[in-house]
Amino acid sequence: MSPSSLQSVLSGCVVALLIICVVIRAAVLRRRGIRAMVFGRTDKSDFLLVVLVLAIVYGAAARTLGLPMWDPLRIPFWASALPGWVGLAVCVFALVFFILTLASFGESFRVGIDDEKPAGLKTNGTFAISRNPLYLCFLLVLTGLFLIHRNIVFIAALVVFALAINRQVLREEKFLDAQYGDEYIAYKKKVRRYI
Repeated sequence: MSPSSLQSVLSGCVVALLIICVVIRAAVLRRRGIRAMVFGRTDKSDFLLVVLVLAIVYGAAARTLGLPMWDPLRIPFWASALPGWVGLAVCVFALVFFILTLASFGESFRVGIDDEKPAGLKTNGTFAISRNPLYLCFLLVLTGLFLIHRNIVFIAALVVFALAINRQVLREEKFLDAQYGDEYIAYKKKVRRYI
């Protein structure tokens, strides 16, 4: 197996583990009577992210599994495998940080804005480093995937996903301002939006 194929397979494992972590966490909370998956409830356009995520997964799988993809989309920007190893390290770091963030969330974990049963404001654990540690993890994983796959699909996905995440963060901040008032304003002064 070539280094780039190995990087691709291992990064696919990281992405699969991220998804599995979210599903398990949501299932555990569901058993406790907490609906964690509220994605798209406040804005149906959120579902456009699903299409983007599927395109990213397909882009990664196409290279690894030899699935059909238009050749100009899969042409790498550079030949060196070294940035791919850096990208894999970034993906693994993001996975570990993601797991720590899920632990920091406790029962407050939600996918989307929960305006019906909001949980308490989280400011400890990874939330003391970033106000949006999960989104930061997603951006790190996409950066790592770009370094591994190094083609136009992943740079486009990184840019579009970063814009979509920022849009979601701004919406969540508006909600958190209204929900927690001065407590959230004080938190915003201490901790940066991303890093």
